[in-house]
Amino acid sequence: MSKKHSLSVILITKNEADRVERCLQSVAPIADEIIVLDSGSTDDTVAICQRYTDKVSITDWPGFGKQKQRALDLATGDWVLSIDADEALDETMQKSLLSLLSQETIPCTSYRLPWGVTIYGKTLKYGRSARAVLRLFQREGARYTLDEVHETVVPAEGKKGKLNGLLLHYTQRDYGHGLEKTAKYAWLGAQKYNRKGKKARPFPMIFFGGVWTFILIYFIRRGFLDGSIGFIVAMSYAQANYNKHMGLWLLQHKKPS
Repeated sequence: MSKKHSLSVILITKNEADRVERCLQSVAPIADEIIVLDSGSTDDTVAICQRYTDKVSITDWPGFGKQKQRALDLATGDWVLSIDADEALDETMQKSLLSLLSQETIPCTSYRLPWGVTIYGKTLKYGRSARAVLRLFQREGARYTLDEVHETVVPAEGKKGKLNGLLLHYTQRDYGHGLEKTAKYAWLGAQKYNRKGKKARPFPMIFFGGVWTFILIYFIRRGFLDGSIGFIVAMSYAQANYNKHMGLWLLQHKKPS
């Protein structure tokens, strides 16, 4: 199958030697270029990435949004796939991407990729995995929001599509890593909300917001069908929601030392 459109894959890394090769192996067959921005890895991440691309740069760390915008600015392909080091394309998604890029005319300007959260050896089908994330987009006219965390890409105007297959997300190395990651993202989220002037929830609603997150993921998105791991994931996101909004409340109500 001959591609009609070129693809740039962009990736930001730091200390991902145990996971990044799986990511790179999944995109290498379809990428015309792979751009890696590393923010000071002390393991073998850079050496592993250099086996797959000569476009590896060492940078400072300005936050997720700014770093991904830097990577996007270096891309030259017609289309861009943004992927994280703890993610990988499954075989069906690889074929979907290749098929799309082989079309003379692509009907949309961006595409969502169904997420397959893979944790403790299980790829979840419900709950948090009942989502599709916008990761494939035309390079021309696209930009990233410059948020510290949970940045989003703003694609060129046009229709949005959805591809078949899964973007596998190996979100946690182990439970301890999951706790650390959840706490870090919650605090960064609280700081982002505070910087943007978002008003903190009333104190009692912070707790109920966490409860609602659990209900949404475990019951409404049917996370219970993923068994015990579905419960663990729903509880994790409920805790993260509570921590984020409690952090925001404290930033806005803390007394001077």
